[in-house]
Parts: sequence; structure tokens; C-alpha cells
Amino acid sequence: MGQNHTQIKFILLGITDSPCAQTPLFVLFLLIYIVTQVGNFGIIILVRVSPSLHTPMYFFLTHFAFIDICYSTVISPRMLADLLSEDKTISSTGCMMQFFTFAFFSTIECHLLAMMAYDRHVAICQPLLYVTVISRCICWQLIASSYLFAFLSAIVYTWCVFGGSFCGPNHIDHFFCDEVPVLKLVCSDTHSSEMIIFAFVTINVVGTSMVILLSYISVLCTVLRMCSAQSRAKAFHTCASHLMAVASFFGTKFFMYLQPPSSHRSLDKVASIIYTVVTPMLNPFIYSLRNKEVNGALVKCMRRFFNHWQPPIKFLTLICELFIEAAGVGGKRK
Repeated sequence: MGQNHTQIKFILLGITDSPCAQTPLFVLFLLIYIVTQVGNFGIIILVRVSPSLHTPMYFFLTHFAFIDICYSTVISPRMLADLLSEDKTISSTGCMMQFFTFAFFSTIECHLLAMMAYDRHVAICQPLLYVTVISRCICWQLIASSYLFAFLSAIVYTWCVFGGSFCGPNHIDHFFCDEVPVLKLVCSDTHSSEMIIFAFVTINVVGTSMVILLSYISVLCTVLRMCSAQSRAKAFHTCASHLMAVASFFGTKFFMYLQPPSSHRSLDKVASIIYTVVTPMLNPFIYSLRNKEVNGALVKCMRRFFNHWQPPIKFLTLICELFIEAAGVGGKRK
């Protein structure tokens, strides 16, 4: 008989069981998490305060940054705590909620990458229709539909993973509650659950990647027909940052979830670290360092900030100089 889910406690084995490696890994992943939060919050704030970035492309980018913030927060704090703690148990409810939120934000990210690719397709291939096709209303409809579909998909994933009976080992050989290591602990037959998960992953991951692929094939054909070499270079440069984010995210997704369960191995942890911890940190740099519009908006914001604070800084400097001068005069009199 399977145990009642409310009575089950799982033990996360984590990234490594070597005590010597745990502290350096904690410091490394803590720094990565801090940079992730600062970078993605910075993107959101920059787009909000810069009128030049109030376009559909950056509208999607702010949601992408928000999802990266949530996505990494679902995984990293628990992973960091386990690196320093001897007690690595997690309740079935906690495990279920971690998996649900991870599946939810991960699915939204797939859809956002597809939306951003379609946005670039319309901007380059149909520039005259861009304002009509990618209107603000349509942007909100696309975002709302992706959130709704991701929510329904996450419910299906969670039901398939945690709907069986757990009656044997409770050690999860991973640093978070993911599909494959949890399903290994289910006593009942998991074939039907795996097929349902595979179908939904195919719809979400393969479906969105096909939208991205077709969008960029169309972009490539349009760019190659351009007469001006400068126009071609500008179009390629505009799409390069998005393609880098797509490659890092979908490459590890395909490796993890579209291979037979029997072939999963220790490299899965490395792939999981890349798309749950490293990729959310890299995305702000990919989209900012290679983007002239973002760099230009950042420079303007920095100038505005320093110009705003220049009078108070001058006033404080003057007060300090007067204080030092008064202290010096007082010292001479003594």
C-alpha cells in the first residue's frame, strides 16, 4: 500500500555529498543568485523608466525577466540551504509545490521565447503591419493565454508526477523536486503518466521551438533579400541576443525531457543547473550587452541619476569641507 501523501517526507540528495565542495558551491551559487536578481530587476526597472523602450519587444522582455526572477527563486534558495544543512528533508506538499511552480514558470518561459521570436519576425518581415499585428492589446492577450496554459500544464504535470503511490525509498537524487527523480520513487505503474507528460512537453517545448524555428527561417530569408549590407547586419544583430537565450534554454530542455527515462544519468544535474541557475543569470547580460537600445537607455538613466544627485552631493561635499576647516582652525587655537 502507498503511504498517505501528507505523511511522506522526501530527502533531497543535492548536487554533491562531498563536504569539501559544499561551501565553495554555496558561495558560487549565492553570487549567481544575487547577480540573477539584480540583473533581472535592473532590466524591468530600466524598461519601465525609459520611454524609448516602451515597445512590444521590451514588454515581452520585462515579463521574461520577471519569470527568470521567479524561476530561479523556486530553485536556488532551497538548493543553497541544503548545501549548508545536514537536514535535507522536504515534505510531500513542499516538494509538490516546488515542482508545480517550477513547471509553471518553465512553461511560461518557453511561450515567451516563442512570442519574442514572432515579434522579431513581424518587425523584420512585415514592418508596415507591425503596429497592427503586435498591438498592446494583442501583447496582453498573448501573455494572459501563456499564463493560463502554463497553469493548466503545471496542474497536469504535478498530477502525473505525484498522483501515484510512494511506498519505497524516499531519497530524491537531485537538488530539487523534478519529474524524473520523483517518478523513480513511485511504486505504481508510471507509463501512462510518462506518456501524458511527454505529450505536454512536446506541445510546450517542441511546439514553441517550432514557432521560433519557422520565425527565424522567415527572418533569414527576408534578411538575405535585403540589398544593403548595413541593413542585413542590423537585422542579424537584433536577433542574435534572442537566439543565444533560445539556444541555452531549449538545448538543455531537449536534453533533459525528450530522452527516454532509462537514459537519464549524472549529467542531468549539470544540465539542470544550467537552465535553472545559470541561464536566468545570463539572460539580462545577453539582452543588454548586445543591445544598443538597452545600452543607450542605460546610459541616459545613469546620466539622469547623477544629474539628479549632483546638487545634494555638492552640498554634502561643501558641509564636509567646512567641517574639516572648522576642525583645523579649532586645533590650531589649542
